[in-house]
Amino acid sequence: MAIRRKRAAAKKKTPRKSRKKGGLAKALARGRAKRLAKSQGELPPLSIFTAEGTDPGARLGQETTVATYNVHRWTGVNGRGAPDPARAGFVISELDADVIALQEVLRPTGADDPLEALCSALKLNFVFATTRVHKRGELGNAILSRFPIESCSVLDISHSRIEKRGVLAAHFGDADCSLTAIATHLSLVDRTRTRQVRSLLHHPELNAGTSVLLGDMNAWRKCKATRTLDDEFSRHDNHNWPASFPAPRPVLALDRIYSMNAEVKEVYSHNTPSARRASDHLPVVARVKLPLRITAG
Repeated sequence: MAIRRKRAAAKKKTPRKSRKKGGLAKALARGRAKRLAKSQGELPPLSIFTAEGTDPGARLGQETTVATYNVHRWTGVNGRGAPDPARAGFVISELDADVIALQEVLRPTGADDPLEALCSALKLNFVFATTRVHKRGELGNAILSRFPIESCSVLDISHSRIEKRGVLAAHFGDADCSLTAIATHLSLVDRTRTRQVRSLLHHPELNAGTSVLLGDMNAWRKCKATRTLDDEFSRHDNHNWPASFPAPRPVLALDRIYSMNAEVKEVYSHNTPSARRASDHLPVVARVKLPLRITAG
């Protein structure tokens, strides 16, 4: 009896709950440190691809077609199946757009890159920026183009530890006519999305000349973020947004195309049988008229 009491007394000196809590906190801290080190050491922030067979002399015209498309990690409408990039790839070929912004692009680890294969088949150049590491690979935004990519940049607009979000910008054109395409995927959380919009509106690429802002704005309702975007771009034809989500029966205009110093002539969702199956979003397409630079003769 005496021995048992001594053992019980010894256990009371260090409560079992405290030992577990301290050990759990240390384990979580170690796990976070390992993930951070891994992401910083192995995660390429930006990659550029020039497809074989593209025309290096392709020139941006005064009127061009742009599109935005959330490809849902290539997993179709429900997101539960195995990735099948061919479905979304066929839809992208249907668009026949000059510049296409993609969100939720998955580039798998240790396997063939579907984005590179797609752009090789369609003879499109692309630039890709990783937003976060998914269990199957790198997830991020991409911009595809018929035109050579003159320059590109990346901006982190996460403003949250939970959701990693970024902005990818690509510049096209020459001294006569130029365009900057800016691709993004905004947060699901209203407060974070508002901060992201503020960051976007101060982005130098958006304010440097003629630009289009393309992406999944997660505009579930008339929140402060979307009101700010609509007010900022009110001088352009950016009011009659086509519904793009959910793809089988779209009712919400989540995917949008805004223009700066350019005229949106037409904007519509690409609602075809293949698009209704390839992702939970429909692509949104716009025909944009760009200004020509007048030089002194």
